[in-house]
Amino acid sequence: MSDTIQLPSNESIAASYASRHRYKLPGGLSLRAVLKEDFAAHGRDSTLPGFRAVAAHRFAVWCQGIRFAAFRWPMNRLARLCYRYVRNHYGIELPYTVSLGRHVVIEHQSAIVIHGFSTIGDRCTLRQGVTLGVKSVDRPYDAPILGTGVDVGAGAKILGRITLGDGAKVGANAVVLQDVPSNAAAVGIPARIILARVKP
Repeated sequence: MSDTIQLPSNESIAASYASRHRYKLPGGLSLRAVLKEDFAAHGRDSTLPGFRAVAAHRFAVWCQGIRFAAFRWPMNRLARLCYRYVRNHYGIELPYTVSLGRHVVIEHQSAIVIHGFSTIGDRCTLRQGVTLGVKSVDRPYDAPILGTGVDVGAGAKILGRITLGDGAKVGANAVVLQDVPSNAAAVGIPARIILARVKP
């Protein structure tokens, strides 16, 4: 009996991406239109590291849709350089394989690591020191799913194939290892769930 761990093949991962409509800009928008939204979401300041990280991600995703290989190759090279510049200069690791919604804001910079299989919904906010990653090396493809309007505090770690519901909040430096319901908060290490009070 073998103890070897069977990991998904690259082909199955690619098929999974295709089935989830990855490598497409959100809302069927053009690159210009989605960058205009991101610019507004970041206070119309093009010098912000968060805006530049998101812009580099959008550009790289757009490049995947170029049909002509002779044009796609140099554009992908440029996109890779932009990604590396943002990662090395600002400390924001946001691969183009991340499913990124509209109006996502990355506040500040440094030590922000987003797993390539993560899903981030519309109007989410991420701050410095945030990690969206895996819980175990045995499951390297299990990454978090953030719903709409999720607010993640500075230094928070969200690990594993867990879902944060719409409007969920994660406290600063929390380590989240379980699903967080919509409009609830996760605080502490490991994070405990605080449900929102329902008004009578």
